[in-house]
Amino acid sequence: MNDLFQIVNDLEAKLSKILGRQAMLQEENIRLLQENKQLQQEVEKRDRELKNLENRYESLRVAKTMVGSKEDKHVTKLKINTLIREIDKCIVQLSD
Repeated sequence: MNDLFQIVNDLEAKLSKILGRQAMLQEENIRLLQENKQLQQEVEKRDRELKNLENRYESLRVAKTMVGSKEDKHVTKLKINTLIREIDKCIVQLSD
């Protein structure tokens, strides 16, 4: 009979230990889920920032291409002047 009480006491102790461990694991799981959610939000925020920076970079790249160097500006002006002269010639021909 004494052995039976010892077995029940050991079983209760083990069960208490298991329940304590389960509660601890549930708390850790909740904490990890919250941390995971925060990290996912941070990743989404960083993705939005990256897309914003990529858009800004693209805009700056296009603007820089349009502005170009002084040599590019000079060549572009020469081409525009040539086109204007050709257009003027066409207008004169159409007027005649």
